[in-house]
Amino acid sequence: MRAGDASDGDLAAAYAAVRRQTEALCAPLAVDDYCVQPMPDASPPKWHLAHTSWFFETFLLKPYGEGYAPFADGYEHLFNSYYNGIGDPYPRLKRGALSRPTVSEVFAYRAHVDRAMQALLHREDAGVRDRIVLGLHHEQQHQELIVTDVKFNLGVNPLRPAYREDLDASTCGAAPLRFAAFSGGLLEIGATGDGFTFDNETPRHKVWLAPFELAERLVTNGEYLEFMEDDGYAKPGLWLAEGWAAAQRNAWQAPLYWQRECGAWSEYRLSGPTPLDLNAPVTHLSFYEAEAFARWAGARLPTEAEWECAAASAAAADGHYSDGGRLHPRGAAAAGMAQLFGDVWEWTASAYVPYPGYRPLPGALGEYNGKFMANQMVLRGGSCATPAGHVRASYRNFFYGPDRWQFSGVRLARNVA
Repeated sequence: MRAGDASDGDLAAAYAAVRRQTEALCAPLAVDDYCVQPMPDASPPKWHLAHTSWFFETFLLKPYGEGYAPFADGYEHLFNSYYNGIGDPYPRLKRGALSRPTVSEVFAYRAHVDRAMQALLHREDAGVRDRIVLGLHHEQQHQELIVTDVKFNLGVNPLRPAYREDLDASTCGAAPLRFAAFSGGLLEIGATGDGFTFDNETPRHKVWLAPFELAERLVTNGEYLEFMEDDGYAKPGLWLAEGWAAAQRNAWQAPLYWQRECGAWSEYRLSGPTPLDLNAPVTHLSFYEAEAFARWAGARLPTEAEWECAAASAAAADGHYSDGGRLHPRGAAAAGMAQLFGDVWEWTASAYVPYPGYRPLPGALGEYNGKFMANQMVLRGGSCATPAGHVRASYRNFFYGPDRWQFSGVRLARNVA
């Protein structure tokens, strides 16, 4: 988590750009949208705007800002997400009950923090600069959450209103489903040390992989529809026990945002309801649905180590990564494997646990990732909502098995005899 060799001007420009982008994502919203929270996991946009400012205030301005005066009493409690080392966070499931502070007061809070941050942006202290860089990447993570949470807020509304009507919903035809073969062996995964990475991407370490195959593209809506039409949701033998229980408890019959009307399927997108595109990647699946589909298809989900090695091979084919020639797929076009990034988050079969030798950050910042390394599954690859700078081979996302509101989909893997 290093600021690298960025100049003062570069860091100040990056700070301004990230803060503007967060507010730009909220620009299409009506003021009534800022406080909506239809489920505990989907925070209101107003809370995201305030929390990302709370992060800079708490971890930079209070310890390092000379003479800094907090904007308002009580914000430290209201907008603390989960840092128990800082204080008592306001309950997550009650964030939508906060009519005050108002939206305008939250924007004033952001402006207050931005003015105070200007002096710190030009500090030569490496520790301060590293914290600023972490804060910017933290805010970019919340930019992605704003998109996913707004989609849920609007998508479960019976009116199914559009977030933005100017978004292009078209896709290209899906290529035949082919698998690239990888020889495996003793390989390395984890951050290489180039550029910013989160602590959970480290340390880089060796893994042993048996030969495997990985699909060159994601599973499509059309393919998932075949699973549904074959009564995939009614066959307990396809499901993990917890997955079957979740499907029954929540009455799952289709991916989140699918709706059947007059015999035809449609899908809610950020541009509004759209006829189901059979060639588009299926998305908004839980881990349990992804795992059941893979079993139905005679395949499995990849491990995160398999996925990362395949992603590294795609980057190597583009000249961006050196792997000693061991990872390149046999009989697969590099262009096909390049589709590993930026469409939907891809569920893996790997539990979210620390890498060997992992050490969390010191102090309260150690709560950023480390304390969540239990009972969740890893996703890889980034989605259409992920900031471009976060899409890399070593990035580890993580969610609970039943979670469906993220842009999460399926890539199949197979064993090699």
